[in-house]
Order: sequence, then C-alpha cells, then structure tokens
Amino acid sequence: MTTTINIPTVETPNLRLRCPRLSDFEAYAAFRSSDRAALVGGPNTRTQAFDKLCEIVGHWQLRGYGRWIVADKTTDEPLGVVGPFFPDDWPEPEIAWSVFEAAEGRGVAFEAARKALDYVYDTLGWTTAISCTTPENTRSQALAQRLGAVREDDFTTDDGLHLHVYRHAAPEARP
Repeated sequence: MTTTINIPTVETPNLRLRCPRLSDFEAYAAFRSSDRAALVGGPNTRTQAFDKLCEIVGHWQLRGYGRWIVADKTTDEPLGVVGPFFPDDWPEPEIAWSVFEAAEGRGVAFEAARKALDYVYDTLGWTTAISCTTPENTRSQALAQRLGAVREDDFTTDDGLHLHVYRHAAPEARP
C-alpha cells in the first residue's frame, strides 16, 4: 500500500506556491532561527525548524490542505510560507503567511495571501476565513486589513500564545 500526498502547485504573476523541498530548508531554517520568527512561535533550533518544515507537508495529508512554500516564479528561490493552516488548538482554519527577510517589502505576502484566499474560496469551497497575528505583529495586521479582513476577536493557544483574529470578507464580498 502506498500513500500519496497531493499538494497542488498554484501560481500568481510573480510567484509559485508549491510543496516544500529539502532544498528550501536552509532558507526556512534561517527564517525560523531569526528574531523574525518570534512573531510566529520562534525562534527555533535547526532541528525544530526541520520538524516545522515537515509539519507543512503533513498538514496537507491530515487536513487535505495546508501551507505552501512561496517561491520566486523565475528563480524558484524560497521567499516564505503561505496558505490555509488549522492547528488543533485554533478556533477555525486560517490563512497564514510568513515571508523571509529577502522578500520583505516586495509585495510577496500580499500576492501570495490573495492567491491562498482564492484557493480556499474557489477550490476548497470555504465561505469564510480568518488570519491570526500576535499583538505586536503590526505588519501582519496591516496585511490582513489590506486583504479586506477586519479584527474580530482574540484567542490564546494551548501553549499560551495570545493572538488577534482577523476575519476575511466572504467570497462574494471580497475587495
């Protein structure tokens, strides 16, 4: 018996959202070990970063959806992570994003997150979506608002991480 994990590749004008590869690990580990990762539960050791990268693939198998590596469409350079994400202690599925330092300020997160929203609404049939940010992650809060999301609530994960919840507009009401 063989199990196949189906992770679709989707594209935007500038980006490719694809399955993680071992060749992405150095860029991913650099992000996960940096101070930037403090806003997403880090920083992490290399071993923890590897586990987190593997978690991305496993999420697709267990939930039928998950996050992609965001790659430059021309060079295939890994630029971040984006997509639907639903940890066990989350109130509902979210659209999550993180960009690596090299992608900061280039519109990568916005372009990738919009495509992820398109995917969950058009392909998965979701009728709503949230995004969660730490209170100090003002850049992610601004991105959520730019995507049309409105702050709705707060929650705390089982391990004590306090998060703001932003609700995205329904598919028919998206900007």
